[in-house]
Amino acid sequence: MVNDTALPDPSFVFRSDCPSRAILDQIADKWSIMVLAVLLREPHRFNAIKRRLEGVTQRVLTHTLRKLERNGMITRTVIDGRVLGVEYALTPLGRSLHEPLGALLTWTTQRMSEIQQHQQSFDARFST
Repeated sequence: MVNDTALPDPSFVFRSDCPSRAILDQIADKWSIMVLAVLLREPHRFNAIKRRLEGVTQRVLTHTLRKLERNGMITRTVIDGRVLGVEYALTPLGRSLHEPLGALLTWTTQRMSEIQQHQQSFDARFST
């Protein structure tokens, strides 16, 4: 049985006017989670993040970084030098996601094969 004492009261969380919906939507999407994971160890420049996240477009990464900055999860620092650059780093608030994000990423990678087997089984049952 799942211990649900740590879970919020669903009568509040699932209401359409609950701010948690927007926050979850903004920090729990695929690209946000991956960006946060990339920044967990150290700050990175935009292009370094883009190289780590195969398949992300410049537009989507820019939007994701702005969203995370707006929510206080990351900082954006312009680096003056021979080549102008921008570096992104986790804030203390963003760093506080280390444990739950780490648990989610670990769970995902450990269960990948099992989930793929279920997907294949489902697809085989419902293919035309």
